[in-house]
Amino acid sequence: MIRPGGVVTDPLPPLLDAPSARPVLADLQTRLTAQGLALRPPPAEPTTCCGRGCNGCVWEGWLAAANWWRSEALALLAAAPP
Repeated sequence: MIRPGGVVTDPLPPLLDAPSARPVLADLQTRLTAQGLALRPPPAEPTTCCGRGCNGCVWEGWLAAANWWRSEALALLAAAPP
């Protein structure tokens, strides 16, 4: 979606946690493969979280990257010929 001023926004709600993000990313990866579209794999889940709820937790960075990847995958799928 393009808002006034040319700002592109994702019309979907953000991915907020790993359990809900995993199936979304897997589905998009399957759809990309089925249509023969190339996009780098989604970001790998972090393995270094200490579990203390740090400000700037590795999961926050992963979710930001996962949301970006989802937007890129959706744009690629939308631009592909039927």
